[in-house]
Amino acid sequence: MRSRYTAFAIGDTAYLRRSWHPSTRPASIELDPDVRWLRLDILAKSAGGPFDAEGIVEFEAIHRDASGRGVLHERSRFMREDGNWFYVDGEVS
Repeated sequence: MRSRYTAFAIGDTAYLRRSWHPSTRPASIELDPDVRWLRLDILAKSAGGPFDAEGIVEFEAIHRDASGRGVLHERSRFMREDGNWFYVDGEVS
């Protein structure tokens, strides 16, 4: 989760695609260059431990853009395959 936030913050779309599960991965990713990501707060997690195949992370990502400060609140689902975690999907609220 934290590595994907960092990828958003530095604009690393290649990493975002690699860490996205193939079953839900978009054909391309375009990031808004005017969005500056400021902070990630992990609010809760479920599973995702060393012996789990799936996990859920609830977070808030604070950002700033032309209209001011904003907060992305998401509950993301991850899946582990071959020892690697992949983002599957998320519920944004």
